[in-house]
Amino acid sequence: MKKIVFLIALFCTLFTYAQIAPKFVYAEIVGESRFLSNKVTISIDYGQATSFFENNKVKNEDGSNKKFNSMVDAMNYMGALGWEFQQAYVVTIGQQNVYHWLMRKNFTELPGDVQEEMKKNFPTKRDL
Repeated sequence: MKKIVFLIALFCTLFTYAQIAPKFVYAEIVGESRFLSNKVTISIDYGQATSFFENNKVKNEDGSNKKFNSMVDAMNYMGALGWEFQQAYVVTIGQQNVYHWLMRKNFTELPGDVQEEMKKNFPTKRDL
């Protein structure tokens, strides 16, 4: 009987899956220079699904695109929200620079409802 219980426990252990939360979540800030201006407009990619007709640009309360003085201004904005800078690179398209800055935040610092929604997007892993 003990062997049967042991085998069932071993079987359950090997095939039990649980969702494991990530340590960090990441976001990419993409900044584009405005035509005839020294301001930048940024969009933020959290990995969310978007359609062709919508964008991820940061908006003001009135719905207009938020303008930042520079990419450092945008980074300070994200830093005030608890995001940490990780890496940056620039891609030049024609005569325009497109800035890409990678940010991260501890998963545990996200609100509980956001954590639960994000956990749905992670694959299950073996419970070790």
